[in-house]
Amino acid sequence: MNNKKYERAYFMPPVCTYDWVKKDHIDTPPIWCSVDLRDGNQALIEPMSLEEKLEFFSMLVEIGFKEIEVGFPAASDTEYEFMRALIERNMIPDDVTVQVLTQAREHIIKKTFEAVKGAPHAVIHLYNSTSVAQREQVFKKSKEEVKKIAIDGAKLLKKLADETEGNFSFEYSPESFPGTEVDYAVEVCNAVLDVWQPDASNKAIINIPTTVENAMPHVFATQVEYIHKNLKYRDAVILSLHPHNDRGSGVSDAELGLLAGADRIEGTLFGNGERTGNVDIITVAMNMLSHGVDPKLDFSNMPVIREKYERFTRMKVHERQPYAGDLVFTAFSGSHQDAIAKGMQWREDKKLDVWSVPYLPIDPKDVGRTYDSDVIRINSQSGKGGVNYILKQNFGISLPDKMREEVGYKMKSVSDEAHKELTPQWVYEIFEENYINARPHFNITECHFKQVDGIMAEATIVCGDKKTVVDALGNGRLDAVSNTIKQFFGISYQLSTYEEHALTQGSSSKAIAYVSITDEGKVFWGVGIDEDIIKASISALCVAVNKLPRLGE
Repeated sequence: MNNKKYERAYFMPPVCTYDWVKKDHIDTPPIWCSVDLRDGNQALIEPMSLEEKLEFFSMLVEIGFKEIEVGFPAASDTEYEFMRALIERNMIPDDVTVQVLTQAREHIIKKTFEAVKGAPHAVIHLYNSTSVAQREQVFKKSKEEVKKIAIDGAKLLKKLADETEGNFSFEYSPESFPGTEVDYAVEVCNAVLDVWQPDASNKAIINIPTTVENAMPHVFATQVEYIHKNLKYRDAVILSLHPHNDRGSGVSDAELGLLAGADRIEGTLFGNGERTGNVDIITVAMNMLSHGVDPKLDFSNMPVIREKYERFTRMKVHERQPYAGDLVFTAFSGSHQDAIAKGMQWREDKKLDVWSVPYLPIDPKDVGRTYDSDVIRINSQSGKGGVNYILKQNFGISLPDKMREEVGYKMKSVSDEAHKELTPQWVYEIFEENYINARPHFNITECHFKQVDGIMAEATIVCGDKKTVVDALGNGRLDAVSNTIKQFFGISYQLSTYEEHALTQGSSSKAIAYVSITDEGKVFWGVGIDEDIIKASISALCVAVNKLPRLGE
């Protein structure tokens, strides 16, 4: 890799003020403009069909976009027909503005106005390239000649808008801005504004695109701030940004650009677009939500939006895509799972409205995700907290603290050996096999109690094909049953732990009991589930004793 053939291709403004650095947050959302149907569509291997574009447009309206760039009508018949279909089928809501793109070339501009004839409100987006590289290598024109292209295009827009049925506003972009001298870009923009003469009742849009992102985000913010302070008619101009993602900084460019004075963001869902794509509007909007700012866009049903997007575009949303990927709320690490589980419990106990759960920047439910299947998932890296959370959330099983480590290691070992993630159902099946149903040597099928100098248990112990009724005294029912087992097998051990809780609500609710015994310093656990807590306790004790090594000898 030869670094010496690369040099800075951007320009700092003549005056740098850095006022944007003093701000630590964005307090109001920008005007959002989706360019999915134009910039996003033109970057697809297989562009969307007319009907797919119409359905995508309806989805964007449902999300809350009030400005939608719908295409480049002069580029193809499908683009032209799409614009006509929106108008003729009356699909554009009164509060939504459509936008179309056109180069600063006469025949393209005229074709564009034919397409938007009769639009309730449309933005005509004019652009021409202004960078040093384009001026020298492509157009072979001077600064004045390139500026004249923009001025002539602006004049034609104004003339045709007066002659065409419809309601029109104007937007101008100095394309390839990152390679343009900032003061020259402002000069061209101001020349265009002089033609349009915008006012407060009919504002113009000046759009700054990072056509090919080539500077660090703080440089872009400084450039935007210079433009913001040096545009003419500033009160009648909406300063817009169109960040691309060549350096992976599209979101940073958008956020810092808003701090620097921009009013509007053009971008796409999930960052679709040429090369590395446009700025992902979902990420910028959800970042605002995470700071307590209403972005005025509704992504509360993210899984459905994602499904439609993937179907329309035939693109795949990555598993780690912020806010939308399959794994972005998922913790596999044991320590992360434990912190999340405790944070969720803290929030529930304290009845908190403010979100502060460790490792989760937003509440997954705000984007249509669930806690049980999205947040904590079990593999060989998981720990006791995560396993307990899965069992509790999905099956109502809240393990005793002393039992969690052993169960956690059991799940880890199964996942490690299988080299697979454990689904919640698989976790339960492993738990059931090892702690509820594990009675290889004996079982107690029936038990009766009498009050005789304490509690006497009369237990029917089934060992193989043989049934034996055994009596024993104890200081409680479980202790009495335990003594029948000890007497039958001629063994000794200590009852160590007993806990219980209800699994479900209601008169027929089941109870779960946890029992541990200790023998020669080792602890053995069993679990029982039954509508009768005594039966549940006896089942748990049977499982625990069945695990004693000497019973298998």
